[in-house]
Amino acid sequence: MVKDINNVIEALSPLERKIIPFLSRDIEEIIEKSGLDRVSVLRALEFLNTKGIISLEIKKKKIIDLGTNGIYYKKKGLPERNLLEVVEKKILPLDEAQKESKLSANEFKAALGALKNRVLIELKNGKILFSGEREEVAKKTLEEKFLEELPLDFDALTSEQKFAFDKLKSRKDIVELRDEQKISFEIKDLGKKLMKENLTKGGDLLEEINSEMIRTGSWKGKKFRRYDVTSPVPKIYGGKRHFVAQATDYGRRVWSEMGFEEMTGDLLQNSFWNFDALFTAQDHPVREMQDTFFIDEKGNLPDKKLVSDIKKVHESGIAGSKGWKYSWSEDEAKKMVMRTHTTCLSAQTLSKLDVKKLPKKFFALGKCFRNETVDWSHGFEFNQTEGIVVDKDANFRHLLGYLKAFFGKMGLEEVRFRPGYFPYTEPSVEIDVFHPEKKVWLELGGAGIFRPEVVIPLLGEWVPVLAWGPGFDRILMDYYEIKDLRELYKNDIAQLRKMKVWKK
Repeated sequence: MVKDINNVIEALSPLERKIIPFLSRDIEEIIEKSGLDRVSVLRALEFLNTKGIISLEIKKKKIIDLGTNGIYYKKKGLPERNLLEVVEKKILPLDEAQKESKLSANEFKAALGALKNRVLIELKNGKILFSGEREEVAKKTLEEKFLEELPLDFDALTSEQKFAFDKLKSRKDIVELRDEQKISFEIKDLGKKLMKENLTKGGDLLEEINSEMIRTGSWKGKKFRRYDVTSPVPKIYGGKRHFVAQATDYGRRVWSEMGFEEMTGDLLQNSFWNFDALFTAQDHPVREMQDTFFIDEKGNLPDKKLVSDIKKVHESGIAGSKGWKYSWSEDEAKKMVMRTHTTCLSAQTLSKLDVKKLPKKFFALGKCFRNETVDWSHGFEFNQTEGIVVDKDANFRHLLGYLKAFFGKMGLEEVRFRPGYFPYTEPSVEIDVFHPEKKVWLELGGAGIFRPEVVIPLLGEWVPVLAWGPGFDRILMDYYEIKDLRELYKNDIAQLRKMKVWKK
């Protein structure tokens, strides 16, 4: 037993040696007596727990407490209380009501909303009218009672307190949710024995050896501290590429292995390449501000012959088409946009191709931008993978075959194709993938065969061009089991650490 105790003592770190004599005290006293900071004491306790000297228990809970504004409002009253006390007495114009209630512009807006929700005021002709019952004024609201009761354990909230918290958490700095740890430990028999031992016996133990000690030989005759190689150690998170970057690299490799060449281009494009070259009419809704980010400048158009051919296609058609029957505008085509798809790269690639050197296959994978409402399945910024096959013998069955092969390599088995419509392809299909968590089919994008109105002006003659442009980020959601598209780019370090490497 003596030998075992000595071995344990020789394995103690300097931090552990400092706190062992004070283990019978609480943590605050250990900090004071040992002269160590809180972090060092907690680390030493964890070391002792690993060695079986103590039994450590750490309980985590969420605490709701007052924020900066909450502290102020608890003393001075919520903005709606201050406003109510003013408008209860008299009818006031909005600006005078704000002045008399001594509220900032944001506080005044919040107070108006809160009182209107409680049906205590009406707004008529720019004035505030009290419309509630007088006894309602004296009653404290659930929010006011909630502020008086803080701090509270989040998991122990009543239904009324939860309602008040949900109301207040959307308002700036009134309440805050923080994590709190409750730490306790019990001294085991080994720990009780160590508290009676002289922890300094055996002299100073070496913690490490450095080049100076090796050079001078000062380590000779010294004793090294024992190390327990079986003890758990903190995880080391080595540097790695962002999981989205890993996946896009894999997608590029898949297309390359299928014989495709990569297309690249600028994120900023003029409307000619983004819309006009793809036979999208200049009055088409997709070109409106609600779908597209326009830049306040104009770009240059390509050579005059191509511009003339595109103009003709839009105004009067080509190869039996009637066109869109309107007056095509060069100024409209010069407007710069954040590219809404990578299909603009396909148009540019077709314009440079030599029909004598077919067949050809190209792909693109990159950022696109649309003025979308952000939710779990939509974002204003997203990755798209684009592809075209230019082949005189290509057909619609080939198109579906390419898509199935790609999605299979990306790990998506439940993919379906639906008839669709796009201004620049005919026939066209919508591509959907099944989301097992949400139990819905998610639209990935579209595919089809470019219309003659797109191909002939760009390539010079009609050749079948298979084309597709599914969203790439939704493919990642399935692989990484992400339930919300926004998680792809929020850069939560805890999430990034646990993300698996892309392997298919």
